[in-house]
Amino acid sequence: MFRVVIEKPVLSSVVSILIVILGILGLFSLPIEQYPDIAPPTISVSTRYTGANAETVLKSVITPLEEQINGVEDMTYMTSTASNDGSANIQVFFRQGIDPDMAAVNVQNRVARATGLLPADVIRSGIITAKRQNSMLMVFSLYSENGEFDETFLQNYSKINLLPQVQRVNGVGEALVFGARDYSMRIWLKPDVMMAYQLIPADVIAALNEQSLEAAPGRFGEQNDQSFEYVLKYTGKLSQPDSLKT
Repeated sequence: MFRVVIEKPVLSSVVSILIVILGILGLFSLPIEQYPDIAPPTISVSTRYTGANAETVLKSVITPLEEQINGVEDMTYMTSTASNDGSANIQVFFRQGIDPDMAAVNVQNRVARATGLLPADVIRSGIITAKRQNSMLMVFSLYSENGEFDETFLQNYSKINLLPQVQRVNGVGEALVFGARDYSMRIWLKPDVMMAYQLIPADVIAALNEQSLEAAPGRFGEQNDQSFEYVLKYTGKLSQPDSLKT
């Protein structure tokens, strides 16, 4: 081989020029991406059934959803998980090369079919269908150096100030906060007192919703001959335990 190159330099030059030309043509014709699609498109369907254990979530939430989602166009397989905290998640995998946006629309249409078969609490909390890969690209850690701020404050700060900024980055499919502990009010119920008054937790929830809600109360002096118009205002949703009527 080396003898041919030495004895026939014209042939060697032609071959070299041909290789360079093929390389230039391949550079402009072959697809080049910084992050190529090497993983199959994945659609995540997640929801929560508050107060239910893993077995209840599996039978009443995951099974109806899987029966409707199974067989969606270009689907290869799916996996599902149920937790004792009431959360349910279904991962639907599609064959490589299909449009993930169209796959999400097809899965969403199948999920809509199962709406009438799901518990009312699940429908009320909502069912999220989104494009999502199982592997994470980047993880941020937020902490307080002097210990002035607790975990709840840091979680709330990251969801208000950091998470929206990350979600607006081009190419980010989903961003979330792990172990989120939002500011909330925990109410402990006394079973003996509830039994005496023949109440159930749903009655307590209904009473709380009646006291803490956002609505438009209206106006005084609207569409009449009065000179002034007064807008009604009220406290809206309660933020302190002392505001609740016991």
